[in-house]
Amino acid sequence: MAAPSLSSLLNRVQLTIKYVSLQSRCCALHSKAQYSTVYNPSEQTFDKILIANRGEIACRVIKTCKKMGIQTVAIHSDVDTNAVHVKMADEALCVGPAPTNKSYLNMDAIMDAIRATGAQAVHPGYGFLSENKEFAKRLAAEGISFIGPDTHAIQAMGDKIESKLIAQAAKVNVIPGYDGVVKTAEEAVKIAKDIGYPVMIKASAGGGGKGMRIAWNDEETREGFRLSSQEAASSFGDDRLLIEKYIDNPRHIEIQVLADKHGNALWLNERECSIQRRNQKVVEEAPSTFLDIVTRQAMGDQAVQLAKAVQYSSAGTVEFLVDSKKNFYFLEMNTRLQVEHPITECITGLDLVEQMIRVAKGYQLQHKQEDIPINGWAIESRVYAEDPYKSFGLPSIGRLSQYQEPLNLTNVRVDTGIQEGSEISIYYDPMISKLITYGATRAEALARMEDALDHYVIRGVTHNIPLLREIITHPRFISGDISTNFLPEIYPDGFKGHQLEVDERMELLASAGALYITAQLRSQKVLDNLRVSTTPTECSHWELCVEMGEGRHTLEITKSGNVYTVEVDGVKVEVSGQWNLASPLLPLVINGTKRMLQCLSRDASGRIVLQYLGTSFKVRVLSKLAAELNSYMPEKVPEDTSSILRSPMPGTVVAVSIKPGDTVAEGQEICVIEAMKMQNSLTAVKQAKIKSVHCKPGETVGEGDLLVELE
Repeated sequence: MAAPSLSSLLNRVQLTIKYVSLQSRCCALHSKAQYSTVYNPSEQTFDKILIANRGEIACRVIKTCKKMGIQTVAIHSDVDTNAVHVKMADEALCVGPAPTNKSYLNMDAIMDAIRATGAQAVHPGYGFLSENKEFAKRLAAEGISFIGPDTHAIQAMGDKIESKLIAQAAKVNVIPGYDGVVKTAEEAVKIAKDIGYPVMIKASAGGGGKGMRIAWNDEETREGFRLSSQEAASSFGDDRLLIEKYIDNPRHIEIQVLADKHGNALWLNERECSIQRRNQKVVEEAPSTFLDIVTRQAMGDQAVQLAKAVQYSSAGTVEFLVDSKKNFYFLEMNTRLQVEHPITECITGLDLVEQMIRVAKGYQLQHKQEDIPINGWAIESRVYAEDPYKSFGLPSIGRLSQYQEPLNLTNVRVDTGIQEGSEISIYYDPMISKLITYGATRAEALARMEDALDHYVIRGVTHNIPLLREIITHPRFISGDISTNFLPEIYPDGFKGHQLEVDERMELLASAGALYITAQLRSQKVLDNLRVSTTPTECSHWELCVEMGEGRHTLEITKSGNVYTVEVDGVKVEVSGQWNLASPLLPLVINGTKRMLQCLSRDASGRIVLQYLGTSFKVRVLSKLAAELNSYMPEKVPEDTSSILRSPMPGTVVAVSIKPGDTVAEGQEICVIEAMKMQNSLTAVKQAKIKSVHCKPGETVGEGDLLVELE
C-alpha cells in the first residue's frame, strides 16, 4: 500500500479530532445512560480489526475500536475512496469497483486485505457479508475471528424456513404458514388459499424488507411470487420463497439479545419498529409504549430460549409481530448488529459493539439479567436521501452541497458515514444518517427529535425529513396508537407534506415577507454604509404581495430593530430573529413562539423556498408594482404526462414487458426498475397503444428519464 500524502494525513487527523468530539457528545447523552462498561485497557482483545462494511456502520465500529485502543482497517470500493469511514480508519484498502458483488461482497479481495494488513478479526457490520456463513467459515479456516456468531447459528437463523422449525422446537411462538419452499406461482396460490388471505410472501434468505410482498388475492399472489423471487435472487443470490399468514394490524417489536461463548445470554429490552414503508423501518423507539412488564418478560425469555437453542454468541435480535391483544409471534432472528441498536445503547448504557468484540475474544458477559435497566426513552429516525412524496420514499442521488448536523443540541446523537461534499450514489443504500434523541420521558425524547429535525441542514439531495417530522408529531404516534400499517392508514393517498393550518400559513407568509425585506435592506449597504450616498433615510414601512400556490396575499410590514410587524390580509403577525442571511438556519420568534426555519433558496425575482415545520414551501414575494406587472408574464404550460412514462427514481431496468405496437390496459406492467436492490413495477396509467420504448433491460436510468411513449 502506498504511503499516504501529507494532505491525506492532515485530513485524517482533522476528521479523527472531529469524530472524537462527536463520540464524547454521543457517550454523554445523559448521566444515567453513560456506557456502564468502561473499557479496561488491561483486558486484552485484538490489536487490529478489519471492518468489512462501509458508511455509517463502519464509522460506528471504528468509534468503539478507537475507544478500546484497537487499530482499524477499512475496505472500500473505488467510488468510496474518499468516504468518511476510509479517512477515519488507520489503514484502508480498495477491494474492487462500485458494484457490491465486485467489492463489498468480494470475499477473495477482502481475504487478501486481511492477509495484507495482518488484521486479527473482522467486524461485518450489517448487510453485505454480516450473515454469510461461507465468509465466516473462510475466516475461521485462516484463524481470523469473526465478530459475530458462529456459522451454525448464522445458517440456522439465516434461513427463514429452518429458523421457524428451530423456534417451534424451542417453544417460541410462531406464525401459521407453509414451512416448505414454494416453487411456482400456482403452487403459491394454492398454499395462500389453504392458509387464508391475507398472506405474506417472503424470501427464505431475506432481510431488510427485501423480497417481501403482501397478497390479498390470487392475482396479487402470482405477482408477488414473481417480484419477490426476482428481488431475492438479486439481493441474496437465493430466490427461494415461503408463505405465511399475514397478521393484520400488527406491531413490529424486537428483542435485543447478547450472549457469550460460555452459555450466558441476556435480553436487553425491546425496540418498537412498527413505523415502516415497504417493510423497511423508518422510526424506532425504545422501549415500546405497548408492552407491559409481563409481555416484555415473556418475549425476552423466548428470545433467550431461541438464542440458547442455536448456541448463539454475540449481539443479535429476535423480531416478533405483536397483535392488538399482545399475542406475539416469532418473525426472524438477525444474527448481526441491527441498524437501530443505538436506542438500546441509550436506555441500557451498554456499548453493543464493545460487547461483541469482548465476546469474540472469548470473555464472559459482565452483566446478569437483573443488571439491565430501562433508563429513559430513546427515538431513532432514519434520515434517507429519498423523496418521501413518492411511495413514502423513492431513492434520490446527488452530492451533499451543504450538510450540518444538529449536534449542538442536548441529548442528540448522529451516526453517519457522510460529510459535506459526500455523494449519495445509485450503488448503495441511500441512508444519510441515524438521528437519535434521548430523554428522561418519551415526551422529552420526542420534543428533542422535533427540534433536531428542524436544525438538520441537508442540501444537494432530496431527503425524508418532512416525513420524519410529520410522523413524530402526529397525534396517533404521540399517543402510541401505531402499527406497521401506520403510514398507509394516515396517508392513504400518499404523503403530501405538512398541511398548513390558517395560523401556520400566516406565520410562513409573514416570515417570508420579513426575510425579503431583510435581504433588500442588506443589499442597500456595504460595511454598514449606504451604497448610494443620496439614498434617503432607511424605510420602515413596506407594502408587498406574496404568492403561494394559487393564493395571493397582501402584506403591510413595519420594522423596529430586529422586530417586524406584518399584517397578512389584515391579520397581525410579529416576527423577530437574528436574520443572519449567511446561515441556512433562521431561528425566529413568531407571535411569541420559537420556530426554526430554513431558507433553502432565494433569488432576485423574489422566489423564496422555506423549510417550515419540516416541509419546504415555495413563495414569491413582490412589490406592489412588480406584482401588477407580473400578471402580464406568460405562464409555462406543464408537461402532459398522460401519454408518457418517466422513471420515478434512478435505477436499473430489470425487465421490459412491452414492445412498440402493443396495446396495454390501465394498471398493466410496462417495466421493472431496480433501485437500491428493491424491485419497482411501473404500470400504464391508461389503456393505450405503445408508441415507442426508450429503455431496455440492463440500462441505468435517472429520475425523470423517458421510458415509454403511448399513443
